[in-house]
Amino acid sequence: MGQRSDTRRKMVQAAKQLIRERGYHATAFSDVLKLSDAPRGSVYFHFPGGKTQLVIEAAEAHAHEQVEIIDRAAQETGCTAGLIERYVDMGRDGMVASGYGRGCGVAPLVTEGAGQEAEEIGETGRRAFSEMTDRLAFHFVVFGVERAAARSLAGAVIAGVEGAMITARALHSPTPFDSVRDALLTHAASVSPKGAARRHG
Repeated sequence: MGQRSDTRRKMVQAAKQLIRERGYHATAFSDVLKLSDAPRGSVYFHFPGGKTQLVIEAAEAHAHEQVEIIDRAAQETGCTAGLIERYVDMGRDGMVASGYGRGCGVAPLVTEGAGQEAEEIGETGRRAFSEMTDRLAFHFVVFGVERAAARSLAGAVIAGVEGAMITARALHSPTPFDSVRDALLTHAASVSPKGAARRHG
């Protein structure tokens, strides 16, 4: 049972990686099998719903990973500005490390029209972005930002990082992440309690 579970996990992780690098349509089961080193019979054994089921689980895994990153960054930085800096910079560093070849694990499901092929894929994309936005907003409120402003700031962070991924890949430069971070920090300072936008000490 453990081996079966491990094979499934590896296939989901492989699909997530390929979607981030190639997009939705260019990710084939054969590539997932090769990258995960899974036997061919694993496809419909683990994913009877076919590619739709696999990409949904990959997108869910990406969203879960992002929420964990947000939680960890919030705990380590303890303030609105610190969380924004850490989250944007992690995206920046990941993009540079990938040689500008890695994008988002959810966005291709939206931009490539996958939701038109299967309604549940579209719903997964909406839910994934909502989960990330909600988690950021939650921490911003904890750090003292008013609820509506926290929600708006969280939406701007997710939208900014997503846009920075695309433009950084196009330009082969981390500059878009730097620009987004600076703009977000300026906005964060305007909605945070005085002296609370940045960590003390």
